[in-house]
Amino acid sequence: MAFVQDALNIALYEDIIDPEEYLLLYNLNKTNNLNVQYNDYNKFNLESYNDDECNAFFRFRKEDIYRLQRALQIEDDVKCVNGLKAHVHSLKFQSVVTPNGLIANLFGPIEGCRHDAFMLRESNLLQQLERYAVRLNGDPLCIYGDPAYPLRVHLQAPFKGNLTQGQQDFNRSMSQARVSVEWLFRDIIENWKFVDFKKTQKIGLSAIGKIYVVCCLLTNAHTCLYGNITSKTFKLDPPALEEYFR
Repeated sequence: MAFVQDALNIALYEDIIDPEEYLLLYNLNKTNNLNVQYNDYNKFNLESYNDDECNAFFRFRKEDIYRLQRALQIEDDVKCVNGLKAHVHSLKFQSVVTPNGLIANLFGPIEGCRHDAFMLRESNLLQQLERYAVRLNGDPLCIYGDPAYPLRVHLQAPFKGNLTQGQQDFNRSMSQARVSVEWLFRDIIENWKFVDFKKTQKIGLSAIGKIYVVCCLLTNAHTCLYGNITSKTFKLDPPALEEYFR
């Protein structure tokens, strides 16, 4: 876009186009993005922040940020490049939350118009459950999903249709347990508020899918360090940070 504007300036200076044509072409090729000179900013230095500022700005204590850096094997100097190209209006993810408060499985992003059943099939989650979700005695373990998912040995969902009292009680009880998943989604929004700021989440201009995946990973790291309401409710501690990233 800057190349086009420079060409228009030269064309106007050389009398190739008149001011009226210049104005018309300039408005047609004008970018809506702010012209931010990123090179004018000072290089980020964590040492310039105290512990309270780190907790307020990054949601981690200062000493734990260094622990997270070592666990993730992040270099001291990092250059970020945005190369995402997409032409969809929304993105969606599929996640599995465990009682220790961690996001154990995350699949996405895919187009928001896709049905949950399509996402389940593409994620190969059922195949992974069939392979790994088994007790030592051979009994299957299962996860509980919302009504959009099909019933399988390793995937249960609310009863549908004309329900007995026992089935109604089961649905009511499991509905309360499923709220823990919503708690974790709320934690992601609360800790990393920019993912909920629609004006900055523009598909094709920002790496929205990658940003959300990173936020989920950081949320898991935050849970390993400080716990969350899900792990406290089920009284199941998450692993240590270094163990999680091993």
